Amino acid sequence: MTSQLPATLGHIVAIGGAEDKTSDLEILKQVFALAPSGSDDVTVIATASSIPDQVLPEYEAAFTRLGARRVHALDIQDRRQAADPGNVELIERSGVIFFTGGDQLRLTTVLGGSATLKAIRDRLLAGAVVAGTSAGAAAMPGTMIYDGNAMDALRKGAVKMTSGLGFVDGLIIDSHFLERGRFTRLMEVGASNPEHLGVGLGEDAAVIIHPSQILEAIGPGHVILIDSRNLASSNITELSMGEAVAIEHMVMHALISGHGFDIEARRYLAPAPLKASLAETT
Repeated sequence: MTSQLPATLGHIVAIGGAEDKTSDLEILKQVFALAPSGSDDVTVIATASSIPDQVLPEYEAAFTRLGARRVHALDIQDRRQAADPGNVELIERSGVIFFTGGDQLRLTTVLGGSATLKAIRDRLLAGAVVAGTSAGAAAMPGTMIYDGNAMDALRKGAVKMTSGLGFVDGLIIDSHFLERGRFTRLMEVGASNPEHLGVGLGEDAAVIIHPSQILEAIGPGHVILIDSRNLASSNITELSMGEAVAIEHMVMHALISGHGFDIEARRYLAPAPLKASLAETT
């Protein structure tokens, strides 16, 4: 069965949270470098955040330092603002659209079905970069995790999922993955949704999702992949809610910067094969 990833022209960058915003800016530098030529405006959307007055200036300073011509800081807090033509116009000018962290359910509630979200999708199809950190990363797929106890999530129904922003399908993204011990969250997701590739992002780590359906790890942290496509067996359908899940043959990969993964082929890519795969599609 083929992947459900859309044939976007732009890149998606999902960041695990706590990325460097004041020193080398390693991840943010690569986000900005992916912007289409001549599209040097950046829009930062702080809808997910409960402290937008603190986080927006940090990203304004970081992207300005990286060479952004203008940084549009959007504190969209309700659906009226999500429908504002002025906000849509700023997005339409931008080569990078960036979502801050916070609460991913707030992101989907405020932006779902809005003119702002449509404009972001249109910009992605036109070649812009759509990036997000923490909750902004978790909300990117068509299906997202919004709750689940990290300590004991390998139980039927322990992980709560709902519709995400729909920039990419076939993936489930979890952030702060290593630091908050969220392995069992993606394992429970994989047991009930074997076709989905679980992407666990450590802090100060990210993946570039290339239009060619190649994942590329960047940043100094780890990216963990949970691949359940060839799951041999699971007892999840036999269980009552809350009971412990058994899984046979779930595959895990740990990626570092310069390594990648072919989503369609389900193939790990060391640095040389990754470069070759990306070269074939450029």
